[in-house]
Amino acid sequence: MTEDKKPQNAQDLVAAEWATVLAYGPERVDPIVPRTAYGHPALRELFPMIGHGVLYLSRCTQYPWTHDVPTAFPQVAGGYRVRRESDRTLVGVVGTAEEAYELIVANLPEGCGPAVDGTPDDL
Repeated sequence: MTEDKKPQNAQDLVAAEWATVLAYGPERVDPIVPRTAYGHPALRELFPMIGHGVLYLSRCTQYPWTHDVPTAFPQVAGGYRVRRESDRTLVGVVGTAEEAYELIVANLPEGCGPAVDGTPDDL
C-alpha cells in the first residue's frame, strides 16, 4: 500500500458501493429500487449489491454476506415480494418499491446498525 492511500473503513466501503449501485442503469437494476432504498438512512448504512436485477443489503462488507436483511424481489405481474433469506420468511407482498423498502426497514434484524468491514463472523 502506498503512503497516499489510506485503508478504507466500513463507512467508506459502503459509501463507495452505494455510489456504484446508484449509477447502474436499467440493464442491471430498475433505478427506482436503489434510489428508494438509499432514501432510508437505516438502509444507507448497509452494504448494497446487485444480483439478477435485485438489490441485496448486508450487515458486513465481505463475503459471505449476511442474509438476515429482507430483500425486495420484483414480481412479473408488478409489485414486490419481500423475503428474508436467512430463515426463508415471507415478510409481505406490496405494490410499490416505496412500500417494499418501508417493510424492509420495519423488519431489520435486532441491533442492525452500520455495516462492519468483515464477514458475518465479525458481527
